[in-house]
Amino acid sequence: MARYSASWATITAAAVADTTAFVAGQAPGFLRAGAATQQAKINEVYIGGEDTASTPTSMVLARNSTISVGALSVGQNNLLDASATAPGTLASFGSTAATTFPQRSSSGYLLDLSLNTYGGIARWQARYGEEITVIGNTAPLGEVSLSSRAGTGKTSGHIIYELV
Repeated sequence: MARYSASWATITAAAVADTTAFVAGQAPGFLRAGAATQQAKINEVYIGGEDTASTPTSMVLARNSTISVGALSVGQNNLLDASATAPGTLASFGSTAATTFPQRSSSGYLLDLSLNTYGGIARWQARYGEEITVIGNTAPLGEVSLSSRAGTGKTSGHIIYELV
């Protein structure tokens, strides 16, 4: 099993309504499993605020009702254990979709990670066996988005996940 860190730097979130397609740079990122049977287990979500003034921002990790199509870019997706062997098909992470952007589900909220992005942080860690899973590459279970429901804070952070 290979563990990865999907990370982003200095993204100014835009508050996007549910079931509305994202556009480039509006969200820290989208995590999509790489194959029909691939499972990604999310172990940790960390968001660090980088604004120069008080900016309350309600970030949400949610399933997508419409998943992205094409390569995802603008973000990092790196193997944590240098000695691990990466699987043949990798999960995708990024805030920009090559073809079609995803839409956050109005009924698929998993975590609400509100913070004041004037130096605030939000961190969630799963206990063993209680990870959030992404499975397959079709809606609604094949992709999650980390995005703003309200507020326009600037953040950097990571999502640590394991491919099984």
